[in-house]
Amino acid sequence: MTKVFDATKFRKSITKSIQGLGIGFSDPTDWISTGNYALNYLMTSDFNKGIPLGKVTVLAGESGAGKSYIASGNIIKNAQEQGIFVILIDTENALDEQWLQALKVDTSEDKLLKLSMSMVDDVAKTVSEFMKGYKEQHADNKEGAPKVLFVIDSLGMMLTPTDVNQFEAGDMKGDLGRKPKALTALVRNCVNMFGSWNVGLIATNHTYASSIVVAMKKLKLKEDEKGNKVTDVRGIRAACKVMKTRYAKPFEGVQVKIPYDTGMDPYSGLVDLFEKKG
Repeated sequence: MTKVFDATKFRKSITKSIQGLGIGFSDPTDWISTGNYALNYLMTSDFNKGIPLGKVTVLAGESGAGKSYIASGNIIKNAQEQGIFVILIDTENALDEQWLQALKVDTSEDKLLKLSMSMVDDVAKTVSEFMKGYKEQHADNKEGAPKVLFVIDSLGMMLTPTDVNQFEAGDMKGDLGRKPKALTALVRNCVNMFGSWNVGLIATNHTYASSIVVAMKKLKLKEDEKGNKVTDVRGIRAACKVMKTRYAKPFEGVQVKIPYDTGMDPYSGLVDLFEKKG
């Protein structure tokens, strides 16, 4: 009779010898809604899920497409309602407290830490130092560790030392490709650091090695609250296409309406989605 392999000794040995090793599966257990049922479904095959902790999600697209509204508004608000602490990194110095509060984000210090920084290296150091202390503090009770969400708005506005040095020297020829490499390294390292911990990241702007990527395009909303066409622009139609996801079929899209006066209806886009699905 063939002996069954006992992996106990090997597991202990490899855990000691390789730093940062994760053993076993780390499927997400905590999800934060985007505030829109159709978009949640296209991202995760579930109307009530959205972005997962333990992973990196990116909302990519042109300026004014609604990325900050969803990431820094809806997702932060919904995370806070689930008892998740949010660390908001504002690289554009554009997120006003009044605007966040209008989107029902709790800006009190016990619910939100807002950091303004523009350097890729500083953001990487901040996340790395946080994760080092977080893992040390909760090593004995991984599952009971507090839940934390990083929000970076946005990746594309961050600077490298080369950008700064060239600007000070009056040289505007660019950073010779260093910035894309630095941003890619930042996102990949976050993916590895978070793993099976109760920490997640959502960022706006560019598409890197993340778990979920949603491409967003800005269209004009020219209809009233009853759906009748009007001549003036009443808001944004955010055309969202899920470019990458491990939880649903990719390359499907939905148009989400975000009126200026009322904000996004969580049911927006559902009828079109149901019609496509038959």
